[in-house]
Amino acid sequence: MSNQSNYNWNESKVIDDIEFDPADYQEFQSLLHKQEAVKDQGSTTLMEVGQILAGKIVEITHDFVVVDVGLKSEGLIAISEFDDVDQLVLDNATEVYLEKTEGDDGQIVLSRERARRQRQWEYIVDHCDEGSVVSGKVLRKVKGGLMVDIGMEAFLPGSQIDNKRIKNIDDFVGNKYDFKILKINKERKNIVISRRELLEEERSHKKAELLERIKEGELIKGTVKNITDFGVFLDLDGIDGLLHITDMTWKRIKHPSEMVQLGDELEVMILHIDQEKGRIALGLKQKEPNPWEEIEKRYPNGTKVKGKIVNLVPYGAFIEIEPGIEGLIHVSEMSWVANISDPSEVVKKGDELEAVVLSIQKEEGKISLGIKQTEHNPWENIEEHYPIGTRVKTRVRRLTNFGAFVALKPGIDGLIHISDMSWTKKISHPSEILSTDDTVEAEILSIDQASKKITLGIKQLTPNPWKSISQTMPEGSIVKGTVTQITAFGAFVKLGNGIDGLIHVNDLSDQPFGKIEDIISVGQSVTAKVSGLDPENKKISLSIKDYLMEHNDVADRDDIVLETNKPKKP
Repeated sequence: MSNQSNYNWNESKVIDDIEFDPADYQEFQSLLHKQEAVKDQGSTTLMEVGQILAGKIVEITHDFVVVDVGLKSEGLIAISEFDDVDQLVLDNATEVYLEKTEGDDGQIVLSRERARRQRQWEYIVDHCDEGSVVSGKVLRKVKGGLMVDIGMEAFLPGSQIDNKRIKNIDDFVGNKYDFKILKINKERKNIVISRRELLEEERSHKKAELLERIKEGELIKGTVKNITDFGVFLDLDGIDGLLHITDMTWKRIKHPSEMVQLGDELEVMILHIDQEKGRIALGLKQKEPNPWEEIEKRYPNGTKVKGKIVNLVPYGAFIEIEPGIEGLIHVSEMSWVANISDPSEVVKKGDELEAVVLSIQKEEGKISLGIKQTEHNPWENIEEHYPIGTRVKTRVRRLTNFGAFVALKPGIDGLIHISDMSWTKKISHPSEILSTDDTVEAEILSIDQASKKITLGIKQLTPNPWKSISQTMPEGSIVKGTVTQITAFGAFVKLGNGIDGLIHVNDLSDQPFGKIEDIISVGQSVTAKVSGLDPENKKISLSIKDYLMEHNDVADRDDIVLETNKPKKP
């Protein structure tokens, strides 16, 4: 009591002299209690708060263990602080941690748990380095990771829990594992640990052992752990192996998920081992015979085969002719006559049909097939059916800017080009003389079987007037015609043979005039003299002036030249 009185006196004096803030006083008093020392009866040993003491169990109750450490009072420790309650025996020694020399009830405050943790911390500091392996139990989840009991609480970051993706971190709470110490902070008395590093080391060790043990060509079992567009990764007891999509089956598949799912166990063949990079290539189809062996002998070119359409692509259709063997029917091999742009126009998935083998590329695993070859080729001997010069009556199927397509026979069309529609008329579009579904007579001009093209002509049904123009309308001859068009440079006249002639503005009259329309108009019939011929360029020049000059003794020349309803002079 005298000591306590002295403390109170000193405290009061300090408070009076220095005028402590109440908070400062509490802190000061706490420091005094922390440094308080008591003497063991009959001993001079000092015991301080925070010290680990040797105690003796003097009583065991349902809730507490009473421990005597030789101080003025005994300490009560919750029985939950002892690991194995059944092993508690009276008079047994136990280490405890001195938390307070006097609690609220006047007794000392002891802790078995804190003593155990302190000893563990001392053991870790003395015997463990960063990198040491310890065992522990996961206590609870905290922000950023887990707290683990390794004799004292250590922090396990979330990134160091496992070497694979974690679905639920709560699944680890309550479990015991081995951990590697990553960081020891002696000042703060905290430890950071890792389970992932141990797993990675174990995985590397297993990987090295597996790489030494396995050989190419052997069969091995693995579990599907990841599926990608290009293949499947299998876990081979700690090491990953790649089963490429091309090594999964002799058939064609778009994605590995068509054959396997996550967690599936597969037996595969080891195709290649890269010891340096630690990579293993696996194969599944190699467990079965290669159906492409001797494929040329089984399916020579020209062989007819039957199969089912298993896939459609923009450029054709794949047909399975036997398990693991698929051939491509290109769109160009689907019809002799139709221009197929989409294979679905002809076939659909699941169709069973007959095809002909066109070619085989064994090394590339390709077979080219055709279905049009199962039918008669309408282009075969087409020249015998339509000799050059044959006249045919046909129907106009469609018009284009450059001509008209006409139907000759089912699946075979011919083209009447715009330049073969008239000898004399300048046609800018076939619709000027033809319409869709018109029946037209034409002549076969040419056949290109390789390109599947037949050309026809309409103008060839009549003689070419330009070939005999020099005989029928020689220069100097007098001709009659009808004005069809007036331009700034003259007038065009349609002659009796259908040819257009041009009367230049300088050849319209031997008398002065203002505008062309003052002396001539569209629809009038005129008489003129042929002043020039150019059969090669299909041109004929006419002159009214020359004709008038030859008839200058005629009283009414206008009536001779212009044979229309144009009013005569009064």
